Amino acid sequence: MESMLPLIINLISGAVGGNIAGGLMKNLSLGTLGNSIVGILGGGAGGALLSTLGLDVGGGGTDIAGILGNVASGGVGGGVLMVIIGVLKNAFAK
Repeated sequence: MESMLPLIINLISGAVGGNIAGGLMKNLSLGTLGNSIVGILGGGAGGALLSTLGLDVGGGGTDIAGILGNVASGGVGGGVLMVIIGVLKNAFAK
């Protein structure tokens, strides 16, 4: 279960990051559900990508630094993917 904790934190943080990005950039928002789903995907992908690149911010640990690192990487990943998908959605809607 301990090895699942960083992934769960990344996914939850991704959903939050996606919704924060959607709230800040209303013209790119996908709605609460869309922002959450894309944010979850981005949070998981962001954490996995950083880990694969050796840039695992929190070290994947369950100490406070590990948890905060996973929150940051998941939130940023979720927000970034939400913005990318929002830009693509707007581009194809024209």
